[in-house]
Amino acid sequence: MAGNTGSPGQSVAARALAVLGAFDRAHRALTLTEIAERAQLPLPTVHRLVRELETWGALTRRPDNRFVVGRRLWDLGLLAPIQSGIREIAAPFLQDLYAATLATVHLAVRDEAQVLYLDRLSGRASVPVVSRVGSRLPLHCTGVGKVLLAHAPDDIRRTAMEDLTPMTRHTIVAAGVLDRQLRQIRQQGYATTVEEMTLGACSVAVPVRRGDTVVAALGVVVPTLGRNRPTLVAAAQVAARGVGRMLPDTSP
Repeated sequence: MAGNTGSPGQSVAARALAVLGAFDRAHRALTLTEIAERAQLPLPTVHRLVRELETWGALTRRPDNRFVVGRRLWDLGLLAPIQSGIREIAAPFLQDLYAATLATVHLAVRDEAQVLYLDRLSGRASVPVVSRVGSRLPLHCTGVGKVLLAHAPDDIRRTAMEDLTPMTRHTIVAAGVLDRQLRQIRQQGYATTVEEMTLGACSVAVPVRRGDTVVAALGVVVPTLGRNRPTLVAAAQVAARGVGRMLPDTSP
């Protein structure tokens, strides 16, 4: 249960955050009662806080009287450095990559042991994918995830290896096989997947580097790789190098 914050003496800010924390990917629309239960707060308190959050724009009431996260929070989230920095810099390179491939293209970073998708471009001819901007997916079965996992610290790789959940019948669930793939990714400079996250979707992904450090990954999702693999890899690498050159140097 989200937001175990019903203890006495709690600040107003903590209770408001508990209300917002009641929402997650599996609970996108909630009634007042559901918010109170998940936040472990009294219903009258939730009623007052939700009214204030709705007035500010953090929550929006739907016609069915369920509440969803409001646009104001989305706008605020876009100010986070991890998005406003890399995302804005990468935008024109993602557009070029999409124009060259007409495929779904992704920009992603690692958030602990998950992939966080910062941006996505797709068109009518693109392969349907489950990723959304702001969503998180496993590292082990996505192209961008494998790139980020290959360059992650040892403890993150160990954590990921302990939970190789099969998303399709093609998902790599053997730790030894995945470990060999990650070594190959570090050597060859790109990752591929074949229907490991979604049936009918394959991907190529490459690292985005700031100096010697991998800070993000660019991915292209297509129906099949086949003879197009070298072309897709080359196009993605050109875009990734362009992003990397534009990133500010954070060295002392």
